[in-house]
Amino acid sequence: MKNIKRIAAWVRRNPEVSVLLLIVLTVVVVGVLAGSHSDLLAAAIVPGVAGGSHVTDEPLTTDITREAAPGLLLNEIDRQVVKIRPMATPVDQLSRYAQRKHAGSMIVDYYNVDTKPTSAELSEAYEAPETMNEGASPTATLVVSNPEVFDRSDTILVQGVYGFEPGGTQRSTRELVLYVTGRDANGLTVLAANGRRIGGVEGCVPSIPAGTQLVRMGRAATELDVMSPQFEALPSKAQNYCQIFKMQVEQSTLQRLANKEVAWTMTDHEEAAIYDMRLGMEKSFLFGVKGRLWDSEKKENVMLTGGIWHQAGKTFTYNEELDNDQVVDLMREAFTGNKGSKRKVLIGGSRLIGMFNKLDYTRVVSSGTAVTKWGIDFTEVRSKFGTLYLVLSETFDEVGMDTCGMVIDPEYLQKYVHVPFNVESLSLKSSGLRNTDALVLTEASCLVLRYPGAHMRIVQR
Repeated sequence: MKNIKRIAAWVRRNPEVSVLLLIVLTVVVVGVLAGSHSDLLAAAIVPGVAGGSHVTDEPLTTDITREAAPGLLLNEIDRQVVKIRPMATPVDQLSRYAQRKHAGSMIVDYYNVDTKPTSAELSEAYEAPETMNEGASPTATLVVSNPEVFDRSDTILVQGVYGFEPGGTQRSTRELVLYVTGRDANGLTVLAANGRRIGGVEGCVPSIPAGTQLVRMGRAATELDVMSPQFEALPSKAQNYCQIFKMQVEQSTLQRLANKEVAWTMTDHEEAAIYDMRLGMEKSFLFGVKGRLWDSEKKENVMLTGGIWHQAGKTFTYNEELDNDQVVDLMREAFTGNKGSKRKVLIGGSRLIGMFNKLDYTRVVSSGTAVTKWGIDFTEVRSKFGTLYLVLSETFDEVGMDTCGMVIDPEYLQKYVHVPFNVESLSLKSSGLRNTDALVLTEASCLVLRYPGAHMRIVQR
């Protein structure tokens, strides 16, 4: 007790020592508290028996969630991008809802498998003989534009050429049907299922004019057949480059601190930058040309992505003014012969969309109500072939193609992403460059059409 009193009296006589002791004591207490807090945080997370984590004796916070379950909490940036003026960039908007795959490289190789053609054209007219001796073979050899479309045992429908009734003397109301017995360099060897009688020979192939369409139907096997001509499909390889899209937002510290007549913050700068960035990406995704350029100043390659306009497998050409008949032809071309979806998107320039608005729709082609899908407001146009979702794209106007458009099948629109859309803060102050706040928006990606035949360009004649 006496010793304690002596120490206290000595401290009173030396006040600078008491201040030093107080600082030391504070540092020790803070360290103990910090250590205990980290211990509690670590102790609050208990690994599960078969995966996952459990939090005990602590309220669940975002810090604990990010530590225990990395990636569970979603960043807002991708949703923010989707919400920023989606009507102005329909292709980019669709791509953010379409199938997305991570690309491990800036160069993307992908494969397409198309369907086997179902028809070919007769290259040379077939003239049936005037007479045939009894017992002669009724087979005929046809020269076609693409004989590989057909194989032995295939049946063929001959468009516009009618067969004969049983007996082979009277014309039928049914079109001529052929059976393929062989294929060689000279063409197809065929028999007629409903052919004519020439001399004493029945089932002969009648005359067929050049240019006639031969449509492949199902195969017909015999009772003892256990095998059939082989059928295999090999995909074709295609390639595209991911392009690095960047946009930088920067304002000085004094600009940020200055009084403003309206609230205008860094968030507003960021939103405007995202919108401008998406407008540029829209044009690249549509009309970009795949290429690799050497920047002599930066001593680096610049990779440019190829647009989907050049990837589409079909082109529809219309006259100066789009009318109902041409709309029917457009719908037929868009939905037939490609085995694609029955609901597709048509994006077009202002003049093309204006022509659709001027049409007097009928029961064959009708205009439905507005439809909202993928965050975009569409006008629905229905026909017996399928349904088109129409939307204006001012991108076509900006590149001088206001009379053009494109039909896209969203089911076969694929986006490859090497670097997902992200926002990075630059430390320009700490690096001694500039006294500014800076953000950099980045995405490295490309679009591909996995089934080119399901997509179509629309151009004016």
